[in-house]
Amino acid sequence: MRISMRADYGARAVMDLAQRYGSGLTQSAEIAARQRIPESYLEQLLAALRKAGIVRSVRGPGGGHELAHPPSEVSLGDVLDVLEGVQTPSTCLDDGRCTVSDSCVLVDVWRELTESYQHIVHNLKMDELLRRQSEREARTMYYI
Repeated sequence: MRISMRADYGARAVMDLAQRYGSGLTQSAEIAARQRIPESYLEQLLAALRKAGIVRSVRGPGGGHELAHPPSEVSLGDVLDVLEGVQTPSTCLDDGRCTVSDSCVLVDVWRELTESYQHIVHNLKMDELLRRQSEREARTMYYI
């Protein structure tokens, strides 16, 4: 399965908001600068995430965006599903059967891959991703 830049940008934006959860609203320009996401594209992603109830936004001066739920309640899968739809490794899973053969064993493999992928991304919450990020940053610090 291939994760698009749309999904990658969206996941990074939600992680950015998760890191600031409880600290008030964050302007999209700040998220865009920190995450190196084109601001106009970020606005589109945030609109989709807002419509899905993952992000809350306030317009106007002093406005911005925030995570609508605690980071422990928002999964990577929630974000990916909104921005990419449910991913499958093969088009034959769209209708659940192989177009070549009724006895195709690959359909079972593709289904298992899909189930494993869904299990991983839906059980990986934003707070866990932030913990992993913090650990990675601590490992890459250099002391002089």
